[in-house]
Amino acid sequence: MQLLKKASRFEWTAECEHIFHQLKIFLASPPVIQKPDAREPIIVYLAISNEAVSSALVQEIKTEERPIYFVSRVLHGAEVRYQMIEKVALALIITPRRMQMYFHNHQIIVRTNYPIMKMLTKPDLVGRMIGWTIEFSEFHIRYQPRETIKSQALANFATELTPQPTEEAHPQWILHVDGSSNNLSYKAGVVLEGPGEIIIEQALKFEFKTSNNQAEYEAIIASLLATELEVTRLICKSDSRLVVGQLKEEYEVRETLLQQYFHFVRNLMPKFDKVLIQHVRRENNTRANALSYFATTKQKRIHRSVIHVTLAKPSVSTEECMTTDTQPNWMIPIKQYLADKMCDTHSEKTMKQQAAQFILIEQDLTGETTLVHS
Repeated sequence: MQLLKKASRFEWTAECEHIFHQLKIFLASPPVIQKPDAREPIIVYLAISNEAVSSALVQEIKTEERPIYFVSRVLHGAEVRYQMIEKVALALIITPRRMQMYFHNHQIIVRTNYPIMKMLTKPDLVGRMIGWTIEFSEFHIRYQPRETIKSQALANFATELTPQPTEEAHPQWILHVDGSSNNLSYKAGVVLEGPGEIIIEQALKFEFKTSNNQAEYEAIIASLLATELEVTRLICKSDSRLVVGQLKEEYEVRETLLQQYFHFVRNLMPKFDKVLIQHVRRENNTRANALSYFATTKQKRIHRSVIHVTLAKPSVSTEECMTTDTQPNWMIPIKQYLADKMCDTHSEKTMKQQAAQFILIEQDLTGETTLVHS
């Protein structure tokens, strides 16, 4: 304070030398974690950053704060997008989860300038905050404003030392799909491989008629819509050269129904940071192919780890594809003759010869080898 006065002159006194010596001793003596005193409360300091949260547990013994333990955690996925008050609550909730013995046997004092106490006592809490509030209720926690830095520096230091998320924090997942259809069943298999040897297997059964390509699209859509795992980087592998070529825009999509599927999948892809579509040989896609078989052969106590899903209707609208052309065509007179045996008397002989080649089944003309839709 004396140096702030203009008339004062700086002098290095014995007191300055003593304080400087104490500072060197303090800097050369890092804090060492000590055993907590059961008779003293534990003070918790919180530190928050964009990528990590941490807390420092200390006890105040004779005006000196002694460190007890440090807790830190890197934020992953949706946690990075938490609001600041949610990150503060997350930093606080992970501390008793790891250090329950301290929180059950000591009075806890949380020193922070964040309004965490007001937020946790609001009656209109929703979502995860409600669950955290219930967890906090089993501990005796008091909240105090932080006036000086003190051990807050330890919590900040722990946050700075927490490894920041790298590319590995958002690993690449691999998706294998295979769809198939025949006269008896319509099904698909999905295998999703993630980090840490995570494998999720899904067998899809369709209660509507599909082609092989449509089943492949349905399997891809079902996988891309499953966002609970927070997958951001994906490699999709299929043994359908047509579907892969269409999604990579190497082949033209001509069928109206497949055009709808194509645009549906392309609209889902921007929700991911990165999506690659790859073609694989059928022998390299055997697991997904086997899962499509399990979709229609589910039995009790067999393949419990496989998720069985039944889709009642297509993912895209089929109304446009199933509209009937009402313009006059060559089938209308034949259908009328087969239905009521009536036609123009001048062309009756010719009509009999033409109609003899067809059979009318539910408004569709069918011959010996073909089915003609009106």
